[in-house]
Amino acid sequence: MSGHSKWATIKHKKGAADKARGKLFAKLARQLEVAAKAGGGDPDANPTLRTAVQKAKAAQMTNDAIDRAIKRGTGEGDGGTYESIMYEGYAPGGVALLIDVLTDNRNRTGSEVRGVFNKLGGSLAEPGAVSWQFSRRGIIEVDGSAGEDELMLAALDAGAADVERDGETWTVTTDPSLVYEIRQSLEDAGFTIDSADTPLVSGNLVPIAAADEARRVLRIVEALEDNDDVQDVFSNADIPEALLSELVEA
Repeated sequence: MSGHSKWATIKHKKGAADKARGKLFAKLARQLEVAAKAGGGDPDANPTLRTAVQKAKAAQMTNDAIDRAIKRGTGEGDGGTYESIMYEGYAPGGVALLIDVLTDNRNRTGSEVRGVFNKLGGSLAEPGAVSWQFSRRGIIEVDGSAGEDELMLAALDAGAADVERDGETWTVTTDPSLVYEIRQSLEDAGFTIDSADTPLVSGNLVPIAAADEARRVLRIVEALEDNDDVQDVFSNADIPEALLSELVEA
């Protein structure tokens, strides 16, 4: 769980259980529905929807499921009315958290998020207290067996901003609007992609070296992510990959 979310990368590598995959698809469907409702059902004319479609396809969501979610958003199906909210708070150890939510009941979701913080030793913060530390970035994780020169050339030619080694993987940094196009270009060039996303990234990282402290941070993040209304959780915790892998496998 570093600035570009090692936690998400390691969860991806570990493999999604059926229950986790179903929860992911439900969240992606809600994002598609909201994007289509806000800007129309044509991805070519709706950049937010286009990004949501690319994200859903990258997660191997079926075309039929994507189409059904878009139709619900445009009024052709039985869809809900969702509100986008970004909660801010702190995990144990002063780790900053942003919680991205789509909900049809603000009071219920707010109470549930607050309950997680109260139970697990965190605290909610006022709007703006945390969010100033974060900015949206495109992050593509490429299998570490790729050659540096070949990957660098292919990534920069495709429009990426940078490529750097991160433990056992390569991290390709891009403009968030280009992340899925660049992913496709790299796949077409024969590279193995571990993950691609557009997280909110903090440049003000909080080092976490002790297992107990890391476990407390992960526990609150996992509890928040388990909420159906929570689309994503971003943090500025910098947990070494070896420790993170150990805790995930435990």
